[in-house]
Amino acid sequence: MQLYYAPKTISVAVAIALEEAGIEYETVLVDFAAKEQTSVAYQQINPKGRVPALAFDGGLLTETGALLEFIADQDGNDLRPTDPILAARMREVMFYLASTMHVNHAHKLRGARWAKERSSWKDMQKMVPSTMAASCDYISRAGLRGPFVLGETVSIADCYLYVVCTWLEGDGVTLADFPKIQAFMQAMEARPSVRAVYEKAML
Repeated sequence: MQLYYAPKTISVAVAIALEEAGIEYETVLVDFAAKEQTSVAYQQINPKGRVPALAFDGGLLTETGALLEFIADQDGNDLRPTDPILAARMREVMFYLASTMHVNHAHKLRGARWAKERSSWKDMQKMVPSTMAASCDYISRAGLRGPFVLGETVSIADCYLYVVCTWLEGDGVTLADFPKIQAFMQAMEARPSVRAVYEKAML
């Protein structure tokens, strides 16, 4: 498999899941500073001009949640529970990250996606610390059912949540205000999967 990624982006969640699953993969850096994501070559891989993208024998997929589910489908890992209620709870957190928390974060640097006036971008940027803190409050109260999203067991939702949480300090969130998230991050950072992506300078 080939993972198209950019450092410190949500694409790294896919790398963590691949490491957790013990799946061999190659990384392909998409240089955002050089605007490679908008190049003709990359547009042929992902017309959305974003990361991640995952190439494998038989095709190519995009969208973080879809890639995480695909990895969980591979033989030899237990990154998704078989119990339908637990699986739905896992997806509940993942869908929240995709639809709300990631969007809150994107308002800091990607205001042009939603508004043309620069003054509007500044208003969005000012809101980021409070909206991200509100998301942290929700995750602390309802998203983490133990050390991890599903309690004691690591799932693909934890790969997703960990990368989003690496953005918090840069978004103006005081992590000490959210001890459950701090403990979650420490637990994830002790895992070989997360150490591996740091060793590869992906985070």
